[in-house]
Amino acid sequence: MALKRGLSNKFRSRGGGESRFPIIALLVFFSLLASLFLFVGRGLYITTSSLDHNYSSNESSQEHMDWRVRLALQSAKSLFSKEVLDVVTVNTADMGPLSLDSLRKKNLSASWVDNEEGTSGESNPAFQSNQMANQEKSGGKEGKSSGDDRSQFIDNPAKLIRRQLREKRREKRAADLAQRDDETIVKLENVAIERSKSVDSSVLGKYNLWRKENDNENVDNTVRLMRDQLIMTKVYLSIAKMKNKTDLSQELQSRLKESQRALGEATADADLPHSAPEKMKAMGQVLSKARHELYDCKLVTGKLRAMLQTADEQVRSLKKQSTFLSQLAAKTVPNAIHCLSMRLTIDYYLLPVEKRKFPRSENLENPDLYHYALFSDNVLAASVVVNSAVINAKDPSKHVFHLVTDKLNFGAMNMWFLSNPPGKATIHVENVDEFKWLNSSYCPVLRQLESAAMKEYYFKADHPTTLSSGSSNLKYRNPKYLSMLNHLRFYLPQIYPKLDKILFLDDDIIVQKDLTGLWEVDLHGKVNGAVETCGESFHRFDKYLNFSNPHISRNFNPNACGWAYGMNLFDLKEWKKKDITGIYHKWQNLNEDRLLWKLGTLPPGLITFYGLTHPLEKTWHVLGLGYNPSIDKSDIDKAAVVHYNGNMKPWLEIAMTKYRPYWTKYIKYDHPYLRGCNLSE
Repeated sequence: MALKRGLSNKFRSRGGGESRFPIIALLVFFSLLASLFLFVGRGLYITTSSLDHNYSSNESSQEHMDWRVRLALQSAKSLFSKEVLDVVTVNTADMGPLSLDSLRKKNLSASWVDNEEGTSGESNPAFQSNQMANQEKSGGKEGKSSGDDRSQFIDNPAKLIRRQLREKRREKRAADLAQRDDETIVKLENVAIERSKSVDSSVLGKYNLWRKENDNENVDNTVRLMRDQLIMTKVYLSIAKMKNKTDLSQELQSRLKESQRALGEATADADLPHSAPEKMKAMGQVLSKARHELYDCKLVTGKLRAMLQTADEQVRSLKKQSTFLSQLAAKTVPNAIHCLSMRLTIDYYLLPVEKRKFPRSENLENPDLYHYALFSDNVLAASVVVNSAVINAKDPSKHVFHLVTDKLNFGAMNMWFLSNPPGKATIHVENVDEFKWLNSSYCPVLRQLESAAMKEYYFKADHPTTLSSGSSNLKYRNPKYLSMLNHLRFYLPQIYPKLDKILFLDDDIIVQKDLTGLWEVDLHGKVNGAVETCGESFHRFDKYLNFSNPHISRNFNPNACGWAYGMNLFDLKEWKKKDITGIYHKWQNLNEDRLLWKLGTLPPGLITFYGLTHPLEKTWHVLGLGYNPSIDKSDIDKAAVVHYNGNMKPWLEIAMTKYRPYWTKYIKYDHPYLRGCNLSE
C-alpha cells in the first residue's frame, strides 16, 4: 500500500507539471461558475454606491473591484432584465447590501409580488434549506479566496442579525401605521356619517334665517312655518311703524290678518284650508320685501327679545290661573253629588224615628272584630270605601265601619246606608257636632279657628285682587282645613274608648283586597302603622316643616322619612300610654302663629308620631292616583288599598281617565238616587 501511494503521488506530481495550462483554465471556469452560483443562490451582495459606479462606468471604482466580481456583474446584466436591477438599486437603503432574499420575502412593489403561497421563500421549507446550504457552500468558497476587496461584501453573523432586527422593526412599524390608518379612517367615516345626517335632515331654502329645523314627516311644517311668519310679520310691522313706512306697514298688517284667519286654531297641516299655501307664499313675498327695506340685526333682535319676554309673562299668568282653577275645581262639590245629598237628607227626615237605626249595634264596641274609622262629608265617596271593603272581605260579618260626618250631611249619610246596607257588615254614622267634649277649651284647633287672626288668614288671604294672585292663597282656604272632620284623627281614643285597634281610612281610597291581615301586623310597640313615602327626596320632613325654627331643628331630623295618611293602623292602647293627643295639643299650641308648618294635618301628624310609626309593606297602600299619571299598573293591581290623593279626585271631571275605572266599578249607576241626580260614568 505504501508503494502504491508513493507511485500515485509521484505520478500526480509529474502529470501536474505537464498539464498546468488545462488546470488553470479549469480554475478560471470554476471561479466564474462559483461567482454565478453565489449570485443566484445566496444573493447578489453589492452596495448602492457600487451599483451606481457600475452603471456610470466609473473606472476608478472598477480598478479596486476584483476581476471576478466584474465578470459576475457583467454576467448578471445579461441574466437579469433592467427592471430587476433597477429594483435592486432603488431598494438598497441604509440597511446595507440588498440580497435577493429580500425580493423573495415580498419586499417589492405590488406588481412584483407573487400571490401564490407556495412560491414564498418564508413558507417553503425546502427553499429555506436549499438557501442555507447555498450560503454555507458560497461562504466556504469565499473564505478560501484571498481578495481583500471582496471581504466587504461578505456578511458576518452579527450583521445578519442586525439586518433581521431592522427588518422586523420595519415590519412592526408598518403594521402599527396601517392599524393607525384604519382607526383614523373609521373615525373619519363616523364623523362624515353624522355630518351627512345633519346636512341631509336640514330644511333649507326657507325665509327664516334664524332657525334650522329637522325635516320630519310627522311634523306639521306648514303650520309651524306660518306661525314663524306671523312672528316675523309682527316684528317688521313694529319696525315699519317706528320708521314711518306707512305703505309697507299697511301691507304687513293686511297679510297678517289674512294669515291669522287662514291659520285659525289649526294644530296640524290637515286642519289648514286649501288657500293656506297661497297665503303663506304671499306672506313670504311681503316678508322678503320688508327684510330688504327694514332689516337691522340689532333692532330685530331687540324686538324678538321683547316679544319673548311678553310671551313668558303671559305663560306665567296662565299657569297661575290654571293652578287656581284646578284647585277651585278640586275643592268644589259636583252638582250631581250635591243633588244626591239633598235628596237623601229629605228622605231621611221623612222616615219614622224607629226606622233610622242600624242593625247589629252590639258589634260597635267589640274589640275582637275589625273596626274601621271613616270621617267624610261626601256620601258617594264614603259609599265606595265601604262597598269596596265589604266586597273584598273574606268574612264581612266581622267588619265594623264607624262613620263620622257633619250635621249638613248626617241625614244623607244615614239614609244612603239604610237604603243600601253593606251586607253582613256593621255600620254606624255619627255627627261630629254632637261631640260635646270637642270644644275650643279642649281642642287648640277649634280655638285657633275661632280667632280673628285665623279668620283673616283663611278667608281673606291677603286680599287678592286678581284671579292669578289668589291662586297661591287658595290652598289656605281649603274647607277641609277648617273642618274638624279633618282633625278627628288625633282624637280616636276619645271617640272609641273601648277599642284596642282601629284602621283609619280616607274617603278618597278604594279597597281591593281583604285587610284583616293588617290586624296581625306586629307594630313593635309603635302607635302608628303606615306606608313610608320617602322614595323621593321631597317626601322627607324638611318638605313639610320649617327647620329654620329652633323648635323644629332641635327636635327633628330634616331627612327623616315621611309617611302617608289614608290607610293607617293605630294601636289605641299604646296611644293612651304615650298620650299622643297631648303631644298633638302641645305642638298645635306652639304653631298658633303658623311658624312651624303652614297647613294640613300631615305636618302635625309627622311631629306627633315621630319615632312612633312602624313602616308597612308598600303593597298595602299605593298612593298618587290623584296627581301622578305614571304609576305602574302592576303596582296598582297588587295594592290592597289605592289612594287618589291629590286634586284629581275620581268623582270630579278633572280626574285622570286611566285611573277612574278602579273607583267607578264599586258604584251602581242604575240606582234610583243616582239616576235621579244624573250621576253616570
